[in-house]
Amino acid sequence: MARSHIAAALAIASLGLLITFHLISQFGLPSVGFFRFSYDPDDTTTAPGQIPILPPVSQPSAFDHEPVYLLGVGKADITGPVVEINLMGYADPNQVGSGLRQRLYSRAFIVGSNDNPEERIVYLVLDTQSGDTAVRHGILEGLKKLGPEYDCYGKSNVAVTGTHSHSGPGAWLNYLLPQITSKGFERQSYQAIVDGALLSIKRAHESLAPGYLTVGETEIYNANINRSPFAYLANPKEERGRYEHEVDKTLQLLKFQSAEDGKERGVLTWFPVHGTSMLGNNTLISGDNKGVAAVLFEKDMQSLEEGSNGFVAGFSQANVGDTSPNVLGAYCEDGSGEACNFEDSTCGGRTQPCHGRGPMFRKADEGASSCFEIGQRQYLGAKALYLSMVTKGRLLSGPVRSYHTYRDFSNQTLQHPNGSVVNTCPAALGYSFAAGTTDGPGAFDFTQNDTGVPNANPLWSVVRNFLREPSETQKACHYPKPILLDVGEIERPYLWTPNIVDIQILRIGQLLIIISPGEATTMAGRRWKEAIAASASTLAFTSSTSNEQDPPVVVLGGPANSYTHYIATEEEYGIQRYEGASTLYGPHTLNAYINATTSLLPHLFYPSGSKHPIEPGPDPPIHTNISYNFNSAVRFDRAPFFKQFGQVLTDVAPSYQRGETVRVTFVGANPRNNLRLEGTFVAVEHLQGGKWVTVRDDSDWDLVYRWRRTSTLLGTSEVEVTWEVGEGGGKVSGGLYRVRYFGDKKDFGSGDVEAFEGVSGVFGIE
Repeated sequence: MARSHIAAALAIASLGLLITFHLISQFGLPSVGFFRFSYDPDDTTTAPGQIPILPPVSQPSAFDHEPVYLLGVGKADITGPVVEINLMGYADPNQVGSGLRQRLYSRAFIVGSNDNPEERIVYLVLDTQSGDTAVRHGILEGLKKLGPEYDCYGKSNVAVTGTHSHSGPGAWLNYLLPQITSKGFERQSYQAIVDGALLSIKRAHESLAPGYLTVGETEIYNANINRSPFAYLANPKEERGRYEHEVDKTLQLLKFQSAEDGKERGVLTWFPVHGTSMLGNNTLISGDNKGVAAVLFEKDMQSLEEGSNGFVAGFSQANVGDTSPNVLGAYCEDGSGEACNFEDSTCGGRTQPCHGRGPMFRKADEGASSCFEIGQRQYLGAKALYLSMVTKGRLLSGPVRSYHTYRDFSNQTLQHPNGSVVNTCPAALGYSFAAGTTDGPGAFDFTQNDTGVPNANPLWSVVRNFLREPSETQKACHYPKPILLDVGEIERPYLWTPNIVDIQILRIGQLLIIISPGEATTMAGRRWKEAIAASASTLAFTSSTSNEQDPPVVVLGGPANSYTHYIATEEEYGIQRYEGASTLYGPHTLNAYINATTSLLPHLFYPSGSKHPIEPGPDPPIHTNISYNFNSAVRFDRAPFFKQFGQVLTDVAPSYQRGETVRVTFVGANPRNNLRLEGTFVAVEHLQGGKWVTVRDDSDWDLVYRWRRTSTLLGTSEVEVTWEVGEGGGKVSGGLYRVRYFGDKKDFGSGDVEAFEGVSGVFGIE
């Protein structure tokens, strides 16, 4: 998360110096020891952009024994309002939704002990910017209402992770800071996520059946780079020397297989790359590159014999903090074409011209082509690994365990690795936070790598002090971070960022999953995983099928459960680039997380049924019922004079070639009237055997829905549908097609919502 919302917040606060209520002014403006498979993405044996349909594979004889786990997978739609709501991620108040490129989903994975079905874990992968305190609370409260058979799911064993897409609707988060640019808290946006997550859990629960889990890993070499290498180089040379790359190139995959018929039920992967392929000028909703990867894998498996109905592919985030999908590097978009300054990512001393370049950056499509390419690279790497695991994957066995507690990170006391006693601090953000990153530069005169006395305009310290002037104790605690926003100590009208954080780890046999509420940088994630692996290895980490000690497999998933911004190493923190400036709780934040998680690790190794309760810790505040909302509701819809809803305004051409774009415009209505969850706004239909069959819908990357308000006073609007024929990885057969639009209008007088449809003319694909 970033970037220019800090600029918006500070500009708003400046106006607050001139008026009485600063709140109104703000809202008024707006290692692992298992099988490794190396995937070479440069080996293109198929045409560029073509998704291979891989042949069925035989089932492994290694699985000819009693099933090990109860497994369930489920998927549900969580697409919130696709128009008129600020997108969550770049935090630019001008980036307001205008349509939909690909629907968002919650993907649920349940693993239970076959010997003790009450021992289960739920891992959710949401196509959102992050997990969230209020969203998780809503999910847990909803589970209580589903009946006694769901009593086994609760705080301890439910993990809510986000893919870190920066292209989903915002206004659903619990704390004030991310609400500023989205003009508050929008219940419709929040409820779509909560309800969809619950539905995905329900579907996973109802699908529970005996099965096997296999784990493996591969390398994907051209899907991520480090966007803050200057900070990474501050880590000890000896430590850096143990790794080949400045980011983790490893994708880890957990395969779910049915014991009954041997069919594949799902995959859950972890790979670190920011969800910033779609650029800051994009206003179409999507799950960014991980959403692309997941849908490609799922649609591929639907065509294969070994894939079960309802196959679910979760592409979870990992130690994502300093990664970028803009793999060509960062360059100055000021006409010079030069590389950005290495230390602070500026061009001529300014942050704004410095932008990362994705693999297809020359296409002026708001990053869509680069997004699809980075998603496809993850999918292809995961699919190659999946096929290799038929006989060479590592079969998991052993107990299912979990723990969860809350810790107040505003003042945690812990022992530093050097033996000294140190503390964390109340949350605060540094000046370089406002500078943004090469994925999304900030505004004004802020720059990265700004330590000690900030080099920004002194006016910003006046603005800061108007909100809250940090104490000398707070400044010393966060040093060398110059504090711009003392967010952990501002409680008006409610808390701006969390001080209470989630501490959670899940265990499935030899697999340990760290649930990280913040974006751990590459090296921070490596240290955290190594610490957990080392501690686990001392806790008699043995397989239930072997007397020999099995090395643990440790993965990190997040940002999850809440959003605590970044987790940088102490050395990276000292550089105060964006990631260090966004590390909320001071230089010892990472060590505090490591200390908290390792100290509770023995709870994952106690015998089944033994009672070793964990103190739940202080509950975080839930702001859903007190949050402000300055987003306008839909008042009404009207068709233009002498027109009808769904009427075609600009029709299709008679025929198209592959590679061309079909375009049609309808008289529309506001899509916030009906989110059409589990449905679609638009569809492409193919005439087959005399019947119209849907071959594209909102889940497809190449079918795009755009909405435009033509008159606020009259309530009129238009919908443009484009189909990029042959793009997005799907095959297109020749024949006759048409486009169908599904809308819902709100009556001016009664406020009732009524559905309608529109259909284009028929066109041919040659």
